[in-house]
Amino acid sequence: MITRMSSLFLRTLREDPADAEVPSHRLLVRAGYVRRAAPGGYTWLPLGLRVLRNIEAVVREEMDAIGAQEIQFPALLPKEPYEATNRWTEYGDSLFRLKDRKGADYLLGPTHEELFALTVKGEYSSYKDYPVILYQIQTKYRDEARPRAGVLRGREFVMKDSYSFDLDDAGLDRSYQLHREAYIRIFDRLGLDYVVVAATSGAMGGSASEEFLAVAETGEDTYVRSTESGYAANVEAVVTPPPPERPIEGLPEAQVHHTPNTPTIETLVDFLNQAGLGRTFTAADTLKNVLVKVRRPQQKEWELLAVGVPGDREVDMKRLEASLEPAEVALLEEADFAANPFLVKGYIGPGALQANGVRYLVDPRIVKGTAWVTGADKTDHHVVDLVCGRDFTPDGTIEAAEVREGDASPDGKGTLVSARGIEIGHIFQLGRKYTDAFEVDALGPDSKPIRITMGSYGIGVSRLVGAIAEQHHDELGLVWPRSVAPADVHIVVAGKDDTVFEGGERIAAELSRRGISVLLDDRKATPGVKFADAELVGVPTIVVVGRGLAKGVIEVKDRATGERTEVAVDDVVGHLIEVVGR
Repeated sequence: MITRMSSLFLRTLREDPADAEVPSHRLLVRAGYVRRAAPGGYTWLPLGLRVLRNIEAVVREEMDAIGAQEIQFPALLPKEPYEATNRWTEYGDSLFRLKDRKGADYLLGPTHEELFALTVKGEYSSYKDYPVILYQIQTKYRDEARPRAGVLRGREFVMKDSYSFDLDDAGLDRSYQLHREAYIRIFDRLGLDYVVVAATSGAMGGSASEEFLAVAETGEDTYVRSTESGYAANVEAVVTPPPPERPIEGLPEAQVHHTPNTPTIETLVDFLNQAGLGRTFTAADTLKNVLVKVRRPQQKEWELLAVGVPGDREVDMKRLEASLEPAEVALLEEADFAANPFLVKGYIGPGALQANGVRYLVDPRIVKGTAWVTGADKTDHHVVDLVCGRDFTPDGTIEAAEVREGDASPDGKGTLVSARGIEIGHIFQLGRKYTDAFEVDALGPDSKPIRITMGSYGIGVSRLVGAIAEQHHDELGLVWPRSVAPADVHIVVAGKDDTVFEGGERIAAELSRRGISVLLDDRKATPGVKFADAELVGVPTIVVVGRGLAKGVIEVKDRATGERTEVAVDDVVGHLIEVVGR
């Protein structure tokens, strides 16, 4: 196939778009791959659509290879299935809700677990029908509060979601492993640098869960890995190893101290170390109590929740929200403190919280026998040596404290280091959450019903375009891996005489005949403009047909390495076939 740039629907830009925050957004717009249509919504122009379709093709090939079968659901979905699983409300404001002309409620599908489960229920009834894996590649919709980074975080995006249906947990394990191996092949073929990390399942529900993250400094996800093992996890999924409990006997009694003007951990520690208490205090000796309010799906009123963490740590709201999903979480406002006068800002302690029925969850490091300095529920007063299990008993533990480099790895091997990545895939074992909701059963060999178990497996197909661009670019433009590039070869006709144009046409025609796709720059533009566009567009092999033609040579440039090779005209097609690998 030959695509002539003289007729291609393409306009490259020399300036960055004003709203571009990350390299992929900047370069995909400048190179004419996408255009912004609305906040979080992008038009795919011809070159961009080719890259998107090439990624889809790789995904399809690997999904088909594990025996998955492709189907297609509508994006406009009825309310009732999502009401049955409570996700009509659990999704909160991120769900696009609308009504038809008759007043019936609909939504634009953010994900399709319900429809997959209902479809299998409607078609299959015997144990002989299972296992089965179904998938689709389809547009999804989520009303992101802050769409950003171009195609990396939009309100409308293309996703591959597949679902496995098995008779038992052993079958689910096999389906999960099939998908895990398929994802590794997919992301390897796409030329990505990625990691596989333990993750949470979020509003989807489920148990075993792993994310595939493309390594990128601009990524929104923070993950950690061990320095001495293969442990890796999204920070939201890190489980804090608790220290051993300590004996309570013989510990000093708790004492309230007047600590004027100490509403922060820093001011409190400074005061204590000047108070002559006979020992040195650090922030890690203090207990910080953070108040939030929580509202569960279908619940109108907010409930107070207190979270206790060591004073040298901050509460990570993303970890807190992940621990409390699907509940909605918000920080307290001044009106909330006014309505609850027992909450003394800067001096909150466990005593008043538990006396007033506030649920109190603490970091796993706060174990029985540990002694703390914390608020005494009175302005300018703190209590020293308040012992967990003696002076207060939390209602439970919660993973909410920030995860830091140097923390002990949860597997007991080494310490944690952190990095950032872009989520490109997520696999998890749903179990029977959705098959229970819709009573998806198969009659077993004994004619007794078997409740089907599910797995859910997603890949952000349109997000992959951005993720690949984040990893594959330089100061001049995009540098696509060959597996996804919009063409195999970009021929630049660098000259004005007919001989040069005819030479470019001949090479392009022969390459096309041999199954190699060609982007032919046959425009009447200057060589400088053509070279700049070739670098910006990012096809992996650039062929320059110019002054060297008179000497019988063609210049071939590797876009990724910058290496230039002069090849005899008679040998150039064979050389390019070898380079392309066809």
